[in-house]
Amino acid sequence: MLRTFLTCLVAVAGVSAVLPAASSMPAAGSAAISAFLKDAVDKGQVPGIVALVVRRDGAIYHEAFGRQDVGKNVPMAKDSIFRIASMTKPVTSIGVMMLVEEGKVGLDDDAAKWVPTMRGRQVMYDLDQAAGTWKTRPANRPITIRQLLTHTSGIGYNWSDTGLALVQRKEMPQEDALPLVGDPGTRWTYGSSTRVLGDVIEKISGQRIDAYLQARILGPLGMRDTFFEVPKDRYARVVTTHQKRDGKFTETPNPATLPVQLRADGGLLSTADDYARFIRMMLNGGQLGSARVLKQSTVRDIGRNHMGAIRVRQQPSANPGLSKPYPLGAGSDTWGLGFQLAGRPANPLDRSEGSMSWAGIFNTEFWIDPKREIGGVLLMQMLPFYDDDAIRILQGFERLVNQHAR
Repeated sequence: MLRTFLTCLVAVAGVSAVLPAASSMPAAGSAAISAFLKDAVDKGQVPGIVALVVRRDGAIYHEAFGRQDVGKNVPMAKDSIFRIASMTKPVTSIGVMMLVEEGKVGLDDDAAKWVPTMRGRQVMYDLDQAAGTWKTRPANRPITIRQLLTHTSGIGYNWSDTGLALVQRKEMPQEDALPLVGDPGTRWTYGSSTRVLGDVIEKISGQRIDAYLQARILGPLGMRDTFFEVPKDRYARVVTTHQKRDGKFTETPNPATLPVQLRADGGLLSTADDYARFIRMMLNGGQLGSARVLKQSTVRDIGRNHMGAIRVRQQPSANPGLSKPYPLGAGSDTWGLGFQLAGRPANPLDRSEGSMSWAGIFNTEFWIDPKREIGGVLLMQMLPFYDDDAIRILQGFERLVNQHAR
């Protein structure tokens, strides 16, 4: 029996020797992050925040600050539900990449094969804002799946491009009838390309986008609080939105029935913990627990530059109450398959080169830093997008994380 016990002890010791050290956030680091975020709320820079930091094996920091509903004096909770808007885009993009893996669609396929409104698109030129005029011509090439994934399709948003805003005001066209702002594959323009990818998914899979994402990504990853339509028994956890003007907030109470926005480029609501599961899947090479969503090789391909010498360019604001000019990294960052990819950092505490990220219009943010093997989620719920305080909070939070995490 003694021999058996010693044999087991040696075996356990051998297993322990090869297990990775548990990742953690030192108490001093957690305290510094919490003090920074609490100070932002106390100073009235933001009504409420949920912040979460993960390693591959789980969360190392998760806290909530401020109010989920200011008018009703409801405290923010770690499981509060946020409108994550364009943080929907990376989820949809992963859904497309699953179809690419299965050979059902190719990155350089013409999107018009599945979405006929992508055929024969017109490109805007000779824009004269003062005169309120513009011209259009046929695009010189088709729009591909890769261009939709990298936002080099030429498709823009009318709230983010002054030319498209002009067209919208004067002609009120349907979304897919707006002209392109450039020929496909020539420059980076933020727009509804991912909505088109959702149409591609629906055509190929035969499922609505919500059903497809639930079956293929949200369900397998255990993202139980991520949905386009919030179940009524969870309404009480949904955060209200705020509009910031001249440093003061106006709160919009949640309606009795929460509207459903079934858009692949911006309709999801989620929690910090749920989105962190998505991040951990990416940090683990496409797998979380027993659920494999993507091959490791596909995750690597997603995280490399897919637009060559083109760089992310600053997007103007056609609606200052909705968004300020964005994003960080304009002029240096590139784009992978559904994610912004960080260029070389100016500050050593910023995210590493090649880190993946994106955001939502209500100032929800996430990043995935494969070199540091760390990811972060920072959720706020206010307009305008890229509010100065919101960006200062994001950068301060991330630098504290990178300074203290181990």
